[in-house]
Amino acid sequence: MTAENTTTGSGPGSGPAFALGGLHHVQLSIPAGGEDACRAFWGDVLGLAEVEKPPVLAARGGCWFRGGGIEVHLGVEEDFRPARRAHPGILVTGIRALAERLESRGTAVTWDDGFPGYTRFHTSDGLGNRLEFLEPAPR
Repeated sequence: MTAENTTTGSGPGSGPAFALGGLHHVQLSIPAGGEDACRAFWGDVLGLAEVEKPPVLAARGGCWFRGGGIEVHLGVEEDFRPARRAHPGILVTGIRALAERLESRGTAVTWDDGFPGYTRFHTSDGLGNRLEFLEPAPR
């Protein structure tokens, strides 16, 4: 993801120039004690590497994963409710193979053709958080 919006600082009150550079990570909430479910899904199923959290943040619980150009932070929320509408949209190559992998491990996928130019499906992370995986459709 690259930034296309750059501020030049030329308008009234616009301040110094800046450019957005992409996402560093996306954070999803998990319940207390949900780390093992996260490791099973993000690590074992999706193959992302767990990243050691800085000690001050590790004390809060949760876990982080990185791989394939994405980073996901999973943070403990006391009054956890899964995100059923808000979700990350994760680009993937080989979307059908990913769907087969998820389904073979008991994770349901729901295909959705409502986004022209992409093949995509929605699924859950095992804790109820909605996820979208999408691949540009062949031309």
